[in-house]
Amino acid sequence: MPIDRLKLAQFGNLELLAKQVVEGFITGLHKSPFHGFSVEFAEHRLYNNGESTRHIDWKLYGRTERMYTKKYEEETNLRCYFVIDSSSSMYFKYDEVSKFEFSVYSVASLMELLRRQRDAVGLSFFNEKVEFVSESKSSQSHHRRLYAELEKGLKAYNPKEKNETTTADSLHEIAELIHKRSLVVIFTDLLDDPNRVNEVIESLQHLKHNKHEVVLFQVLNNAVEKDLGLENRPYELIDMESGEKMKLNPNEIREAYEKRIKSYFEEIRLKCVNLSIDFVEVNIADGIEPVLQQYLIKRQKLH
Repeated sequence: MPIDRLKLAQFGNLELLAKQVVEGFITGLHKSPFHGFSVEFAEHRLYNNGESTRHIDWKLYGRTERMYTKKYEEETNLRCYFVIDSSSSMYFKYDEVSKFEFSVYSVASLMELLRRQRDAVGLSFFNEKVEFVSESKSSQSHHRRLYAELEKGLKAYNPKEKNETTTADSLHEIAELIHKRSLVVIFTDLLDDPNRVNEVIESLQHLKHNKHEVVLFQVLNNAVEKDLGLENRPYELIDMESGEKMKLNPNEIREAYEKRIKSYFEEIRLKCVNLSIDFVEVNIADGIEPVLQQYLIKRQKLH
């Protein structure tokens, strides 16, 4: 199913900038950990014989009678890597949009923003394993390829193609595959085995250890998945990943359910905060454009 460009969020003059140093390759908007001779002064260092005299600070020489060169901090384009959970639970659709569709259109919108900024973009999908991994590039042909990969996932849920979630294993693998320091943006519902929550945190910590900046968008339909907002009548609920079935009346379990699931998500959120991971709780019912605009405005204020 092709991506409808009219559904992509519009951001006006907003930009997606890196908060921490990133490794880029073109002069642009983002701070680089490397030094060149442009943009913003960083520090002085002693002049070495044979070097160009172009960047000697002659005023400092007049005061100290020693030759120092100016060292500058160059600006560099961002490498942004999008990671989308493509497990079966992401295809849950109660209203008009599934969590996977919301994630795809969010990523496509942000890709358009980064394309205008001339930033490099990479993409990966994961469920039981890492399904697809691209390099991060900024060329038009690369963007077209990523659009094609995003469009492949825009399909109806097929119960015969159940894919479970192994978030921890997949993120560890992705951490090893992203070789350059990047902004890593993850879209997932975090509906994984609650007994593996520490392993999920360790996989996020792996990304941080590799010097990536990490943003985690938790995408849910809050009314149903967090609040169990179903009618007071019997239901047969089916696990989209395992096929397990359960008959129940939501009113009988709602209080206990809300308590457990909110406790689970809060544990992850607090651990992300401790790791300086930007944790963004998303209710897909709020719409793609308002959610992304609100996040970018908040990020720009903190930048």
